[in-house]
Amino acid sequence: MNLVPKAVVGYLPDERPPIWKLILFALQQILVMFPATVLVALLTGFHVSTTIFASGLATLCFLLVTRGKIPLYYGSSFSYIAAIVSITGAREFGKVAEDLLISQAQFGIILSGLVSIAAGLIISAFGVDKIEKVLPPTVTGSIAIVIGIALAGVAISGAAGNGATGVDQNKAWIIALITLFATMIFSVYLKGTWGQLPILLGIVVGYITALFFGIIDFSAVFAGNILAVPHFTLPSISGKAVLAIMPIAIATIPESTAHLYQLDIYVDHLAEQKGKKSYNIKNRLGQNLIGDGIGDIVSAMIGGPAGTNYGENLSTMAITRNFSVAVLGAAALITMVISFFTPLSNLVNTIPGAVIGGVSVYLFGVIGAQGIAIMINRKVDLFSARNLAVIATILVIGLGGNYGFPNGMIPFFGIQLPAIATAALMGIVVNLVLSIGRKEAT
Repeated sequence: MNLVPKAVVGYLPDERPPIWKLILFALQQILVMFPATVLVALLTGFHVSTTIFASGLATLCFLLVTRGKIPLYYGSSFSYIAAIVSITGAREFGKVAEDLLISQAQFGIILSGLVSIAAGLIISAFGVDKIEKVLPPTVTGSIAIVIGIALAGVAISGAAGNGATGVDQNKAWIIALITLFATMIFSVYLKGTWGQLPILLGIVVGYITALFFGIIDFSAVFAGNILAVPHFTLPSISGKAVLAIMPIAIATIPESTAHLYQLDIYVDHLAEQKGKKSYNIKNRLGQNLIGDGIGDIVSAMIGGPAGTNYGENLSTMAITRNFSVAVLGAAALITMVISFFTPLSNLVNTIPGAVIGGVSVYLFGVIGAQGIAIMINRKVDLFSARNLAVIATILVIGLGGNYGFPNGMIPFFGIQLPAIATAALMGIVVNLVLSIGRKEAT
């Protein structure tokens, strides 16, 4: 009896789905990145429509700079929030800062982009092997875990309806749990095209549930003009902004590296199943950092905040096995269009926090799990005292700092240090110090 080989479902970076599938997959990526990207704008005093537009434009530039070899989406980074707020003075949630203050922050972001570009050029010149001495899997894997688990509080508070006006907490929990279980069931049991849309379908189920409970307000969807050009601002020179924002770029390099290594594992696994050769995405770290830097510069030039490649989008790709660069390009274009159509932006904003929270429980957990996958894939020796010291330092500083202090900012000798960035730098330092005189592989 002849057995027909089971078709492998999924798209590799250089594969393009049919147009109707491509649009559906793109919408899924947009819904995943939208809440966090908008939240950064609301927290820092930047214009929401400009932030959305900048996210799409920066993503297109990233894909162009990396020649379509690295399927990652560029969104607003949480690591820069405290530094940007120190310039814009944003204290009231959702209140837009003065143009002058935004433009000064833009200048600092542009300089931080140059830091990423410089790091990328150094890595491209001297090779990934050299950077792995500084960023071994004990560091990148641990940072990935911290990124995912540090966001757990955001997911759970959103699922509980915290911050949502007039929403009963019991209703919020029901909506969040239905969304979560629907998403997980879809991701496990659906096959073919539908099996690649579990996030989108989960959000739809959650949205319908929220409609049933009557907690969605459509009154603001058509408020204001239907068409509105995003509010663009130009950067202005500010030494204070450079000192506050530029150094953050150094600390975000391990985060970006962790995302790239996560991506490499999942893409190569799919390529192996399809009988194709390895894509060696991890060897494109230099390109990735250069693309990140270009994204920061492009975003900041028009009034958008600093950003990075998004773990939420990466998790979605890992869950759906869809790594098509064309999908991310389409998502970027649609995002830019949405920024001009006020009703579309407003409609996306009607998605309740409980729905996003329910999906995020899954997404953020997957980000953390990918960090474990990095260490397993790279055969990290967890009986090594040195490795344990590096991992322990990163986990405790990153998670402890995030949950132990307001906004994840650790007070240290009169200054405020971002927990995840500090954890990354401390991990690098501990690894380098404990590597002195040791020759064995990590």
